[in-house]
Amino acid sequence: MTQFREPGPGVFANPLPRRSPGAGLDSGGEENLPAEALAAPPVPLVHSGGPMPGQSAVHVELGALRERVPGVRGAVLAGVDGRLIGHDLHTGPEPLDLAALAATTFGLGRQCGLTLRQGRIRELTVHSDQGYFTVYGVSDEVLLAVLGDDRLNVSWLHLEAAPVAERIADLLHVGGTA
Repeated sequence: MTQFREPGPGVFANPLPRRSPGAGLDSGGEENLPAEALAAPPVPLVHSGGPMPGQSAVHVELGALRERVPGVRGAVLAGVDGRLIGHDLHTGPEPLDLAALAATTFGLGRQCGLTLRQGRIRELTVHSDQGYFTVYGVSDEVLLAVLGDDRLNVSWLHLEAAPVAERIADLLHVGGTA
C-alpha cells in the first residue's frame, strides 16, 4: 500500500539547492563553458544620482524602473534560455536564479497562450503572499523580469515597463516584442 504524506506548512519555505554561478547543469562543473560565460556577472546599479562611469544605458533603464514605480525591488534582463544579461538587484534572490525563473515562467505562459489559442504572451505576473514577479517579453530572445514587494501597484508597473522594454529592445538591437 502506498502512503502519501500531507504537505506541511513549510513545504515551500526552503529555497532551491544552490549551485555555483556558471556551473553546467549536465556536467556539474564549469569545464565545458566558454570563457565569457565564466566572467563575473554584470555589476548592479548602486547609485541613483545618474549613470556611473562605464555603466550601460540598459542598466540605467533597469534602475529607472525601480525608482519610478514604488514597490519594485529590482529587475533582471534574461535570455529566453535563462542566461543572465543584466540586473538591478541589491538584495534578495540571486540574479542568476531570477533569470532562470523568468525563462521558465515565460515558457509556461507562452505554452498557455498557444494552447488556449490566445496569441503571443505579453506579460505574466505571479502574485505571492509577499510580493510579485512579472515577466515581459522584450523580444523573441530577451526577457525583462521585475521583482516587487507586496505594495506594488501592478497596473502602474505595466504602464511603466512597456516603454522600458521597448527602449531596452532598441538599445540591444533585438527589435520587436515577444
